Amino acid sequence: MRIALFTETFLPKVDGIVTRLRHTIEHLERNGDRVLVVAPDGGLTEYEGAKVHGIPGLPLPLYPELKLAFPPVGTKEVIEKFNPDLIHVVNPAVLGVGGIYYAKTMNIPLVASYHTHLPQYLQHYGLSALEGVLWELLKAAHNQAKLNLCTSTAMVEELVNHRIERVDLWQRGVDTEMFQPHLASAQMRSRLSQGNPDSPLLLYVGRVSAEKQIDQIKPVLEAIPEARLAIVGDGPNREALEAHFAGTNTHFVGYLQGLELASAYASGDAFIFPSRTETLGLVLLEAMAAGCPVVAANSGGIPDIVTDGENGYLFDVNDPDGAITATKRLLDATAEREQLRINARKEAEKWGWAAATRQLQSYYREVISAEYLTPAA
Repeated sequence: MRIALFTETFLPKVDGIVTRLRHTIEHLERNGDRVLVVAPDGGLTEYEGAKVHGIPGLPLPLYPELKLAFPPVGTKEVIEKFNPDLIHVVNPAVLGVGGIYYAKTMNIPLVASYHTHLPQYLQHYGLSALEGVLWELLKAAHNQAKLNLCTSTAMVEELVNHRIERVDLWQRGVDTEMFQPHLASAQMRSRLSQGNPDSPLLLYVGRVSAEKQIDQIKPVLEAIPEARLAIVGDGPNREALEAHFAGTNTHFVGYLQGLELASAYASGDAFIFPSRTETLGLVLLEAMAAGCPVVAANSGGIPDIVTDGENGYLFDVNDPDGAITATKRLLDATAEREQLRINARKEAEKWGWAAATRQLQSYYREVISAEYLTPAA
């Protein structure tokens, strides 16, 4: 198959969507499919055998790491030359709408996927009044597709409830070869804890942005004063959060990649994730693959991954002390923590990228052959 992927975000940006796309592209190309990536220009022309067509874009005012990119004249010729069997638009917003246009005008089967719960993000940027309008725009865009994929059962239900049609589940995936418990390191633990390796080490990995609600980890630190927090990643909210966490045992590490990131996951005592807006939470699966038990909000796609008391702990988002109680419970469970680590790894091992990509290829073939007829209920 020949797949044209339109995405609003790609390398060199680092986030869960890009991680999923990277692994998907690698496995598609390895299996003999051909991929064209149409994305905001990041300086790449090729990735793992796939051609990358970069579109000039402008930084988004509220989130400069993201770029608004409109397909310029000449993009149609690039698509025609590649001659795709299918167009897949990822989180259609601006560039993705261009992908929808080309699919419709060039009579190419269209798949869309939903990765970022944008309507819930609005409240974190003071724009909650626009939530209804945004759902209408999302419905108009996604209902052009022959198939809409979500990465958790909660998001499948959310889209169906908002009258988006032909919705199904794109199973989660994680690099179980990269993220492994044996990569725990005394040196990495000392680095993350700023020279306090014997203190309880809490870890956050991901975008440092308002919708991730990282600020809500501060009461946990105040309730467990001996604990240290390492925040791995970067984003538009870093400066505000550095001020917010001033005077606490918090270390803003910045981006880590590859084996360094894998070692960071494996070296923590608890991966703490307060976000209520997750469609999946890929970083949770990465932490679990590395054997790091999770403390996370019982919200969105997270319960698809974390089973309370088995491979981590969930807390009620309406309980102001929920995250504190769950974190204390995990840190106090010295006898149980090793079993939690083992269970977390076992859960992650079910979800390799090869299986997730085989499922996606099956969806692609169904759409191309026009056999996908029944919307999810």
